[in-house]
Amino acid sequence: MNTLFKIVKMNKKYIPHTLQVSLLLSISLLLFSCGEEKKEAYKKIPTVKTKTIYASTDSIPDAHFLGDKTCKECHQDQFKKWKGSHHDKSMDVATRETILADFKGEVFKSQGVSSSFFKRNGEFFANTEGPDGKNHDYKIEYVFGITPLQQYIVKFPNGHYQCLRQAWDTKKNKWFDLYPDFKVVHSEWLHWSRGGLNWNNMCADCHSTNVRKQYKQDDHSYDTKFALINVSCEACHGPGKEHVADVKEQGENYRDSGTMQMTLETSPKELVDQCARCHMRREMLTDRFNFEGTMLDHYYPQLLTEPTYYADGQILDEDYVYGSFVQSKMYHENVTCTNCHDAHTLERKFEGNKLCAQCHEPKRYDTEEHSFHKLGTEGALCINCHMPGRFYMGNDFRRDHSFRIPRPDLSVKHGTPNACVGCHKDKTDQWAADVLVKLKGAPKENHFSDLLVPGLKRVPDAHAKLLQLAKDTIYPEIARASAIIELPNYRDHAIVRKQLLSFLNDESPMVRASTADALNEISDPANVSYLLPLLKDEKRAVRIKAFGAIAIMDETKIPSKYKAAFEIVKKEYFTYLDGISDFVGGRINRANYILKKGDLQGAIKGYESALEIDNINNMARTNLANLYYQNGELEKAEKAFKTIIKQEPEYGATYYSYGLLLAELKRTEDAIEQLELATVHMSDNPRAYYNLSLLYDGIQNKKKAESTIIRGLKALPQNESLLYLLAYHYANNNQKEKAKNIALQLVELFPNNSQYFTFLQQLN
Repeated sequence: MNTLFKIVKMNKKYIPHTLQVSLLLSISLLLFSCGEEKKEAYKKIPTVKTKTIYASTDSIPDAHFLGDKTCKECHQDQFKKWKGSHHDKSMDVATRETILADFKGEVFKSQGVSSSFFKRNGEFFANTEGPDGKNHDYKIEYVFGITPLQQYIVKFPNGHYQCLRQAWDTKKNKWFDLYPDFKVVHSEWLHWSRGGLNWNNMCADCHSTNVRKQYKQDDHSYDTKFALINVSCEACHGPGKEHVADVKEQGENYRDSGTMQMTLETSPKELVDQCARCHMRREMLTDRFNFEGTMLDHYYPQLLTEPTYYADGQILDEDYVYGSFVQSKMYHENVTCTNCHDAHTLERKFEGNKLCAQCHEPKRYDTEEHSFHKLGTEGALCINCHMPGRFYMGNDFRRDHSFRIPRPDLSVKHGTPNACVGCHKDKTDQWAADVLVKLKGAPKENHFSDLLVPGLKRVPDAHAKLLQLAKDTIYPEIARASAIIELPNYRDHAIVRKQLLSFLNDESPMVRASTADALNEISDPANVSYLLPLLKDEKRAVRIKAFGAIAIMDETKIPSKYKAAFEIVKKEYFTYLDGISDFVGGRINRANYILKKGDLQGAIKGYESALEIDNINNMARTNLANLYYQNGELEKAEKAFKTIIKQEPEYGATYYSYGLLLAELKRTEDAIEQLELATVHMSDNPRAYYNLSLLYDGIQNKKKAESTIIRGLKALPQNESLLYLLAYHYANNNQKEKAKNIALQLVELFPNNSQYFTFLQQLN
């Protein structure tokens, strides 16, 4: 019977759940039949959890993580490779052995701040500008990283740990500024002593093992804990307690019982998802990672939007690899991280083109005919054409992992980068495009950027291309999801609203989640019935996004068949909100939820709390100003708009919103002044011209009303709303021939809109 228990335990990864239950019950009956007491029988039966689609958020006790020394006992070769790696050195206690910088009294000046680094009584200190704008001494508690830079962490009140803005260049052995061209005022969120370089929320989850952030919004405090200080063996492979117990029990007959992560049996795409937990720009959906479920049960990736990516999906800000890699053909052909990188040293398996030659035949690809560059030169290296990179954090060069073919023709079309001009800096995109056509012929393959870029740039009627991209499963799911999230910008098109609902049943959970996000943005009660089934989706990311969109519905009206799921997901949703409430975006999400529940005053307090942690976040302040106006707090609304204008005088959206507020207050002259500024600072917004023209028309300044529309059409030729307004203006001012000419344009440009044909008939 003990043998039977071992068989089930050793093979539970491979035995269907229902069969496990059946076997264990059978063993229980055998125990009874052998005369063993009931207590002993139950004691021997391993617990089998009821099958559920919901991965738990249970915490793993720190004691279940045994440490790398335990792993070393059996895995000496792997330990030797890992020792000294970036994972091993991801974080450490600050000592003379771990600190690579001199700390001998060096003085470093940047952006008007003078800092010095020194030792005192055997401890290490930095004297630099603090949150009050004055210099103070800060003790170094921890170090981060080894090459090409090392950062230093200091302790602040309420459990906050902050990363200094100054870092040590470990190759040049000198101090440098992480953001040398960017002056940050001490009161800003981006200041090193505040949110932008806070260890608890920006770093900890990926630099240590079994991290629990444990943030409290009421007093803005942290009680962050971890089991092991660095990225240990168990950070990737999971807690070792059960694994070690299985090995001791089974000896030479050991078989993985499913407790270990990232094994040789892990599929390529599953491995990418597991690595992506840290190698990804993302938002966290849970308050801790516990190895249950998959990536989308704990995190949701940043989609292909600016400023993280260029409009075509190439890296712009730091994306940590995942978002670019899943765009690639390699990913879709089941190439995974460990095909190129050693799992333990993290180094590339081969140098030069030999790395790519594992799959790509050298006789065809490692040639001058393919690269157009002499072999042995930088230009002939595969990575320099197919993996151009950028510097992040001052001196850390990281490559784009989308492995795309250089397309200067798309650069000409969309203004996006390409590897050719990245090296040939004295040349133009058109030159590079012409050379490639001459050498290789015209590009034969479509790229999803042709469909995505127009939507990201808000080109009129680009919704058709976004829908085409979203529907076509030949394209990467992250590109499809990115197209969907842009569709609410075209919500006035009936086809968009109808087509969005169809994506709720897409096979890709990323697409389903982005669809729920898009419908949340549109916030139409008619969509709720379509969203309710997503409360039972197998991925937490989808459930949470759907819950946010369902918030517009009265909870008492949730159908009975969804009530149980609703209550479960409600807890997941508020765990998610609590976990990100130390970010402005998290507090805004909560405020928007409260607003959907009809609590305007509560939403205002939510936005006010967001500004408490980032006082210059003017996207939040703009929304707050509008909420003040809705609540009748007109003085507060106007003060908020004036604050934004003072802080960001080039931000056109403020002039537009402020102008509309003044117009509703019947302060027409003031409204005109603000909308005129809006047309200057956001010349691509047709509504600024539209509303400004109406204001001029309202004060009988017909000439200004006309010239404003014409000015808008110069900036936005063929804009539907401006053309219609101009035709209407001419018709009302006895210029029927001009009105008919414009109406005829509308009929030709927008033949599906019968309103324009009727208008033209009326003019005739």
